[in-house]
Amino acid sequence: MTRRTLIMGAAGRDFHDFVSTFRGNDEREVVAFTQSFAQNIGELDEIPERTFPASIAGEGYPDGIPILPESELESIVEDRDVDEVVLSYSDLAHEYVMHQASRALSAGADFRLIGTEMMLESDTPVVAVDAVRTGCGKSQASRKLAGALDDRGVDVVVVREPMPYGDLEAQRVQRFESVDDLEAAGVTIEEREEYEHHIERGHVVYAGVDYEAILDEVEAEAEVILWDGGNNELPFFEPDVHFVLADPHRPGHELTYHPGETNLRIADYVVINKENTAEEADVRTVVENVGSANPEAEIIHADSVVSVDDPGAIEGARVLAVEDGPTLTHGGTATGAASIAAEQYGADWVVDPRKGAVGSIADLYDEYPHLGKVIPAMGYSDEQVAELERSINNVDCDVVLAGTPIDLSQIVDVEKPVVRVRYDIEERGEPTFEDVLDEHADVLGL
Repeated sequence: MTRRTLIMGAAGRDFHDFVSTFRGNDEREVVAFTQSFAQNIGELDEIPERTFPASIAGEGYPDGIPILPESELESIVEDRDVDEVVLSYSDLAHEYVMHQASRALSAGADFRLIGTEMMLESDTPVVAVDAVRTGCGKSQASRKLAGALDDRGVDVVVVREPMPYGDLEAQRVQRFESVDDLEAAGVTIEEREEYEHHIERGHVVYAGVDYEAILDEVEAEAEVILWDGGNNELPFFEPDVHFVLADPHRPGHELTYHPGETNLRIADYVVINKENTAEEADVRTVVENVGSANPEAEIIHADSVVSVDDPGAIEGARVLAVEDGPTLTHGGTATGAASIAAEQYGADWVVDPRKGAVGSIADLYDEYPHLGKVIPAMGYSDEQVAELERSINNVDCDVVLAGTPIDLSQIVDVEKPVVRVRYDIEERGEPTFEDVLDEHADVLGL
C-alpha cells in the first residue's frame, strides 16, 4: 500500500530528501511540501506560492508537488489524507522538533526523520565540512581545506548546501565560476555569502535542487569534492573525511540541536573554533561533550582570526557593525566578526542601528530580541536589499564594518566608507588540517 507523505522543509534539504529517498519510490507518494516561515524566508512579508516542478519530481507527479505553508500542517494532513510527516530542515532545537512531531501525531499522521540514508555515494573522494549550529565557521574551514588541496595540485570543486529560493527548474543544477555567474543567476545575499569567497579563490561552486544530477556533473570535473554544508545540516554526499565544527561561544548547543548532534556523533574530526575569543570553561564544556557523544572523533582546536584591510580607519571611529545574517538570526548569536574587529582595532564605539532600521530589517529586532547593536545583512529580495541599504545609511557613523563573507559595497550603495572584515581559521597545535589530509592521502587520492 502506498504511503501518502508530507515533507516539512525550508527550501533545501527537503527537496534533496525527496530526490534521494522518495523520487521513483513506488511505496510512497509525496503529496506536498510545507515551507517553514521562520527557517527560510521569514524576513519577507509572506511566503510565495510555489510548486516543486514535475520535470524534477519525475514519474507519478505530472503536476509537480505543491509547496504549502507549514502553519497549515494540521489541515493539510487531514485534507490530503497524509499517512506520515517527514521533517527535513535544520538548526532546530530538540524541543522544537518534538513540537512538530506532536503536531503531526495529533493530526493523525506518523512522524519521522531522514538520516544518513539520503547521503549519495560518490566515485570521487569527498571531504565534508559541517557543523553543530549555524555560524560555527564552516566557511573558514572549507576555504582552508580547499586551499590545502589546491597546494597539492588537486582539482577541487566545492558543492554547497542548497538555497533555492527562486525558479526551482532553472536552479536544478547551478554552476558558479565567476562573480558574473552570481550576478546572472540573481542570487540572494545569503547565497552570495556562501559562494563568493570560494569563487574569489578560483574554485568552482555547485549548488541547486537535484543533487543526483549535480553529483554527475561534479564527478566529471573534480578529483576531490569539498562538501561545504549549510546551517548544521548533514552532508548530502557520503564523506570519506568528515569535519564538524563546534562553537564554544554556545557551549552545550552541540547536544541540543537537530541535526547538529547527529553531525557531532558521526564526525571523524570535531573542530572547536573561535577558542581565541571564548572562555576556557566553555571550551572545556565542548571538549567534554564531544568526548561523551563521539569518543572516537579527534579534536582540532582552532582560532577564528579577524583581520581588516585598513585598521587605521577603525581606530577612534564611530562604527556600524554589519554582520552575517543567518548567523545572527536562526544561528542565535548576538554579534559577529565586525563586532570583534571593532574592539580589536580600537573603535571609539559601536553605534546602535536599531532606531534607523526600516521595513523587514526593523522587524528582525522584534523577531530576534537577542540582537543588539548590529545589523544583519539580510537580502532575500530586491525590496529587502533596498531596506538594508536604507537602514545602513540611516545610521550616523564614521565607518561601516562589513563582517559578512562578501564585498558588501558591491551589493548596497553605502554612503560611508566600508571596511571589509575577513576571518580565517588557524589551528592550535596538532592535528592540523594538513595533518588530516596527510593521514587520508591514499583514500583521497592525494
